Amino acid sequence: MVEFKVKTPERLAIIDITAEVNRAVAEQGAQDGLCNLFVPHTTASIIVSENWDPDVTSDMLRQLERMVPREAGYKHSEGNSQAHILSAMLSTSINVPVHGGKLAIGRWQGVMLTEFDGPRERSVYVSVLPC
Repeated sequence: MVEFKVKTPERLAIIDITAEVNRAVAEQGAQDGLCNLFVPHTTASIIVSENWDPDVTSDMLRQLERMVPREAGYKHSEGNSQAHILSAMLSTSINVPVHGGKLAIGRWQGVMLTEFDGPRERSVYVSVLPC
């Protein structure tokens, strides 16, 4: 397993971490297999999405805020219930195939760390199961 850190710039953000994940995959030496990505945080998640047009990520964040508003009478005393709910909805882990020593993702796809309670420093764990 390889761990790397990501500093998030603001409260809500979607950060492309594809290059860092591919470096972590290469470090583990598997040419083919399954890559598990995990963020050990309750107010962040990890997704695969388009990484070419920045409007996609801003549209996603805007729609997520509409679905789960920041203020909605939550009881959680820390004031970050929105972040916990969004993290649970999007998930803290994903699996992506590995082929030829790197992620087998589509041309316009990237691996994204989603931040819902930043700015913070987040950990990403990358494990590759070779096959």
